[in-house]
Amino acid sequence: MEYLQEFGKNMINIFNDMSPYLILGFLFAGILHVFFPKDKINKFLGQRNASSVINASVLGVPLPLCSCGVIPTGISFYKNGASKGSSISFLTSTPQTGFDSILVTYSMLGLPFAIIRPIIAFITGIAGGVFTNFFDKENRKVFEKNDGDLIRNERKGNVVYRTFKYAFIDFFDDIAKWLVIGILIAAFISVVIPDDFFTSTFTNDFASMFIILIASIPVYVCATASVPIAAVLMLKGLSPGAALVLLMAGPATNAATITLVGKTFGRKTLIVYMSTIIISALLFGHLINLFLPETWFIMSDNANHIHEHELLPQWLKTGSGILLGGLIINSLVKTYFEKRKLNKLKSEKINIGIMDQKKLIINGMTCNHCKISVEKGLLEIEGIEKVDADIFNNHVKITGKDINLEEVKKVASRLGYKYEGEV
Repeated sequence: MEYLQEFGKNMINIFNDMSPYLILGFLFAGILHVFFPKDKINKFLGQRNASSVINASVLGVPLPLCSCGVIPTGISFYKNGASKGSSISFLTSTPQTGFDSILVTYSMLGLPFAIIRPIIAFITGIAGGVFTNFFDKENRKVFEKNDGDLIRNERKGNVVYRTFKYAFIDFFDDIAKWLVIGILIAAFISVVIPDDFFTSTFTNDFASMFIILIASIPVYVCATASVPIAAVLMLKGLSPGAALVLLMAGPATNAATITLVGKTFGRKTLIVYMSTIIISALLFGHLINLFLPETWFIMSDNANHIHEHELLPQWLKTGSGILLGGLIINSLVKTYFEKRKLNKLKSEKINIGIMDQKKLIINGMTCNHCKISVEKGLLEIEGIEKVDADIFNNHVKITGKDINLEEVKKVASRLGYKYEGEV
C-alpha cells in the first residue's frame, strides 16, 4: 500500500508539473498547423542539396509531431517531390523535439537541456540528410499523385476554431495515450528503482549510455513523454549524457519507424538514418558529460518528487493538470467509442453472399489513430464491406465484392500511407 501511495503521489506531481507547458505546446501545434500548411513548405524540400536538408531540419525542430505523425508526413513530403536527404532530415529532427517537448524539458530538466535538445536535433537532422544525399545516390522513386496533392489541408472555417481543433482534438488524440504511458512509466521508475541505482551499478558513464541506447531503439517513446522518464532516471543517478541518449533515441527510433524507413527509402538510407541517430546520441551524450558543468544538470528532490521551477504558481499547475486530465479522458473515451462505432459499422455492412477477401500491405500505420483512419477510409470504397488493419505487421484484411485495388491504392496514398500490394 505504501508503494501504491508513493506511486500516485509521484504521478500527480509529474503530471501537474508538465501540464501548463503541454497546454501551451499544443496551442503552438495548432498555430503551426493553420498558418504554416505542409503543401506550402513542401517546395523548400525538393532539391538534392544542403539547402533543402537545412530547410527540412529547421521545419522539423519546432513541429510537435511524434513518430506516429512524422512518418506519414515525411513520406508525404517525399511522395510530393522532397529529396531523400531532406525527407530523412525531417524524419530525424522532428520527433526528437518540438514546442511542447521543449517547454516540458525546461519545466522538468532545466534551461540547459531545453536549449541543448533542439540544437542537437537540428544538427543531427542536417547530418542525416547530408549523409543520405552522399551515400544514397539512387534515383528517387516515382509516386502517383492523386488529385494534384497527397497532403490535404483543411482551410475552411474560422482560424481560431481550426487552431484549437487541431491542437486539442486532432493532434492531441495522437499523443494522449503515449503521454499517459510516459507519465506512468516515470512514476513507476521513481518508486521501484533505488535512488543510487545508476551511480552504484554503472561506474562508467559510457556503459550507462550504451545500455540506455539499446533499450531506447526498438521502443516507442514520444519526445514529450520521454522527458519525465529522463528526469526520474537522473534523480536515480543517471548521467546527463545518458539522459540525452534517451531523449534522442527514444523518440527518433522504434521498430515501426525502422521498418517503414527501410521499405520506403531503401536499405542504404535506413543504414544512414540509424547510424546518424546512434552515433550522434553517443557522441553528444559523451560531450555533455565531458565538457559541460555538472551544476547545470543538478536535480533537486527536496519534496521527493520531480524537480520543479517556481516560475509558475501551484494553482496554475493544478488547474492546468485538471484541464489536461479532462482533455486526456475525453480523447481516450472518444477513441474508445469511435472504435465501437467502427466495429458496429463493419458488422452492419457484412451482407450474405459471396465475398472476396484480400490481405494487403499498407505501410505507415504506427498507432490506433492510423488504424482507425485507414479502416474508415477504405470502408468508404464501393464494394468493400469489412476492413481489419493490423498496425504491427502493416497488413490490412478487406472483405467485399469486386474489390478495386487501384482505388484502395489511391485512398491509402491520399491518407498518407503506402500501398505495397497483396501479401
